[in-house]
Amino acid sequence: MSRMSPALKALINSPAARPNTLPAPRNIQSVYAKIQQEAQAKGISQPSWLALTTATTMTMNSPDSLTVLYDLATSTTSTSPATPETNPPTPLATAELMREVGLKCISFNGIPRTINCLNAFRASLPAHITANLSTTPTREPTPATIEGIRARGRALWDSIYRPFETKLYDKLARAHPDLPVHILNMNYGALLADPPRDTAGKVGRVLTSLVAVACLRAQTGVAPQVTSHVFGLRKAVEDGSWAGDVETQAGAEWLASEAGNLWVLESVDAIRKMHE
Repeated sequence: MSRMSPALKALINSPAARPNTLPAPRNIQSVYAKIQQEAQAKGISQPSWLALTTATTMTMNSPDSLTVLYDLATSTTSTSPATPETNPPTPLATAELMREVGLKCISFNGIPRTINCLNAFRASLPAHITANLSTTPTREPTPATIEGIRARGRALWDSIYRPFETKLYDKLARAHPDLPVHILNMNYGALLADPPRDTAGKVGRVLTSLVAVACLRAQTGVAPQVTSHVFGLRKAVEDGSWAGDVETQAGAEWLASEAGNLWVLESVDAIRKMHE
């Protein structure tokens, strides 16, 4: 294979191209801690605020900040009385959730940032955690699983976009006939909808909408999609599809409220501004 010239290598890695991941800002831990404290005061579970902050940080392309976030989430030895969880997730469960959230970010941020952030995140974890992370894939499409993937994707799509689910599908098809086919099957079915499993890392309906809102708000320039997924968060509570999630009913209802929506967006903005 031919080698790249020094000039080509220099162009690829030019500072103007911002070729590298972002370091953790000096005060990012305090931003995460504030979000954590606000969530606890509202009775929001750790998985919810952690999904929100993880997705935003993945979008900002800062694996070093993910390490700071993980350390914060696993160093809390006690929780506020308002917090719904009497037994916070274990460090292993926390790592599994953050990995799963990072995977789902592919649907909104693309593959490269998820590859870089998840590789760096795994490398930063303690050895006893990495040794126990799940190694069994759960999304492999086979003749036996493909219909289930399609059905889960359609159910999630309908829940988020009703009563415009068919209208939106048709609009996307006019842009390109395979656009809604890919989105519905490869993203909603194969990735965003949780596969049937009892293993650690299940994200759930409410947290999936939080991931969507966080990624889209953090990347900027996509207000129509942010709006759609804010409504998708609300509809998770309205249609009952949140049931079985890690969040409590009171927590889910608050996140889906006007006040909860504002808090979600403002939390994303606080993290994004630290990385700019």
